[in-house]
Formats: sequence, C-alpha cells, structure tokens
Amino acid sequence: MTDIFHTTPEIIHLANYCLQEDKIDSSLYTTYEVKQGLRDVNGKGVMAGLTNISMIHSQRLENGQLVPCEGVLQYRGIDIKQLVQGFLQDERLGYEEVSYLLLFGQLPSAAELADFKKILTKKQTLPTNFVRDIIMKAPSKDIMNTLARCVLTLASYDTNADDVSLPNVLNQSLMLISVFPMLVVYAYHAYNHYGNDNSMYIHYPQADLSTAENILHMLRSTKSYTPMEAKVLDMALVLHMEHGGGNNSTFTTHVVTSSGTDTYSAIAAALGSLKGPKHGGANIKVTEMMKNLKETLTDMTDEAQIRDYLVKLLRKEAFDKKGLIYGMGHAVYSISDPRADIFKGFVEDLAKDKGREEEFKLYSLVEQIAPEVIAEERKIYKGVSANVDFYSGFVYSMLDLPEELYTPMFAVARIVGWSAHRMEELINVNKIIRPAYESVCVERDYVDLSNR
Repeated sequence: MTDIFHTTPEIIHLANYCLQEDKIDSSLYTTYEVKQGLRDVNGKGVMAGLTNISMIHSQRLENGQLVPCEGVLQYRGIDIKQLVQGFLQDERLGYEEVSYLLLFGQLPSAAELADFKKILTKKQTLPTNFVRDIIMKAPSKDIMNTLARCVLTLASYDTNADDVSLPNVLNQSLMLISVFPMLVVYAYHAYNHYGNDNSMYIHYPQADLSTAENILHMLRSTKSYTPMEAKVLDMALVLHMEHGGGNNSTFTTHVVTSSGTDTYSAIAAALGSLKGPKHGGANIKVTEMMKNLKETLTDMTDEAQIRDYLVKLLRKEAFDKKGLIYGMGHAVYSISDPRADIFKGFVEDLAKDKGREEEFKLYSLVEQIAPEVIAEERKIYKGVSANVDFYSGFVYSMLDLPEELYTPMFAVARIVGWSAHRMEELINVNKIIRPAYESVCVERDYVDLSNR
C-alpha cells in the first residue's frame, strides 16, 4: 500500500514553487506599515480587543515616558501574588477557587466553592466506551493532537453541540474543564502501552480529590503522591490558567468564537495553537536545552562555562542552533515575570524534597547569567528575564511527569482561561474578527495551457 504520509521528490519539487511564489519582499512590510506578528517595532501588541478577565502590566509612566517595571499579572483585578497567598495561607489548593474567579468574575464563598466543586465532580465522566473506542484506538505520542481529537469527538455525543447560548456554552466549558485531566492522562497511558509496550492502567478520578491530586492519582500506578507534589502541581496549574487576551491560543479562541462556531471547534483550535513550540511547547525546549547544557559542562557551578555555552546558543553554535535561550524573555514582561517569581520558591522546595538541589542551582545560575549575555549579544528594546516556562519543565520532571504531558498540563490549566474568554467574546462582540491583508501580488495575464 502506498504510504500517504511519505514526502516524494515530486512533492518536494512542488514545494519549491511555494517557496518561490509565496516569498514576500521583507521591505514591503515597512512600506505598507504592516505589523508582523501583530506587534509594533518595539514588540508591543496591536490593540485587538478589550477584556475584563486578566491584566498584564510591565511598564509604568515616568516623566511622560513608559519605562519597564516589575511584571504584574492580575486575575479579574486581583494581583496573582495576592491571590496565591490567599489560598496558601489557609493551606488550600487553589485550582478550583481560581477557576471560579476567572469564569464568574468574583471569588466564591465557602458554600459557592463547595457547590462548584460538586459540579466539576459530577462532570468527571466520559461517554460509555469513549476511552476504549476513541482514546485507545490510534494512540499517539503527540498527546495534544489526541486531546484535540477527543474534544472534537465529544461534540458527536452532545445533542446541543452547536447551541451557542451562554448557559449551554458554560455547561460545555465546565464539562471540558472537568474531563481534560482524564483525557490527557488516559491518552498518555494508551500511548505508553501501545507505543512503549508498558503496562496500562486506567484509574478513575476521585470525588474527594482536587484537580492536581486527581492528575497524580490517575497518572501513577500506585495512585500515591505527597502533599508537596500536589501543592506544586496545583500552583503550576494556577499560574498557567490565564494570561490576558493577547496570547496566541487565547486570541485564537476569540477569533474562532467570533465566527459563531461551536465550543468544541473553538477549543480544538486553541489546542492547535498551544501545542506550538513558540507557545505551550516552550517548556520542553527548556528541558532539552538544559539537558544539553549539563552534558556539555564539566562543572555545573562554573559560571564561565555556563556563560560560554549561552553565548554559543545565541550565536547558533550550540543545542538546536536556533539562536535562542529557551525560557528567557517574554513578549510582554521585561524585568520580571510574576509567575516565575512565584514559582521559583516552590521549585526550590520541591528540588530539596527530591534531592535535586544541584540542578536547581544550575537553573538559578542560567537565570542570572542569561540576561547579561543576551544584553551583550543582542540589540534588545526591553529587559529580559526568566519566564514561567523556564522552571515548569524542571518541575514536571521532578513530579515524574513524562515529557509527552508537559504541554497537555498547560492545556489542563488554560482551558479555564479559554472558556472565560469564549464567553466574554459571545457576550460582547457581534462581529467576526477579520483583519486586513495588503495584496502585493503582481498582475499578470492568463496563459493558455499549450503555451506554458
């Protein structure tokens, strides 16, 4: 049978036509004042909408000029650091509470939070034989693709799939929030069994466990985890849950929602965006980069060796030769990413608990040295600091999460933000999002087939 996935010489030849005909003179972007990546020359995003869900702040006005400041992230107007401190001081896990805040715009009372958890628990179930018929068939190492396939397939079981009324969309959103942990963990187990020939086990979520606890419960053969592990995973989910309307996957949610399509299609599109290595897949690149660094160093405490390696990264002489130090820098933040600031303390505690303190010290040294190296090697318009992805891959490795689940864990968190933004788009905007593209093609006449 012909391999339909094989790239033949004929296809490569035709691809060269695309390369020749689709290449646009880069100077034309300046001529027509086109903001590539929907950003201006200073990296600031084009204003494309309004949101009441979260706010990112990285500059302040001084003497009439904007200057970089410590990064600020607010969920529904509440500073993320204050929000995190709020549930930590009561020794609670925060995923469900913060989900309520993002979805409904206010912090829940104890009774409201309890009722909300009951709703999520009731929806922690999949259609009959869904795991067998959908997840276990055609298992893939790419769990994000499997997750998107599962989301689209769930639409087939929903008799109101195309109903975009607010109550129905909220109901669909709550269902997806509830089942995402099951879908990603079960998809991994199916791949690990059929692809790696390891044992497969399906553990059902427990009603008395939090989302973070259930993920660890379902993932591990022993179903066991420590309070520290649950606490750190819960924190990772909270910090990845939402990040303004301008990030690629959330903007995708707005764009696709504006067309009037169903919830399943909108979330599947967002998943396609998130899996990209420039977005949700960044933490895997950090992990791979750090592994390569450790293999290169003879002394993990030698700052000169670390600096030399980072210089080689930027000069495209090391690792993947892309000229990037992964996990460093952010489209918005400059001096600091508040999520990384919060996360770092938990990473250090977990590293001590897992006996990986030396590795944590290496991460800290890279975080310290990288901005200096980037400033020396690059012409930058703003400061550079570690972003949350710099540490998240390290955390997931200490939690014994397989790399195949790194980006899906991001999705388990971000489905809450996507859902909130989808509802916000439905409530406030009645126009399909349709940006303009300037055509720069050269006019020409049709040539008869016999004369080509």
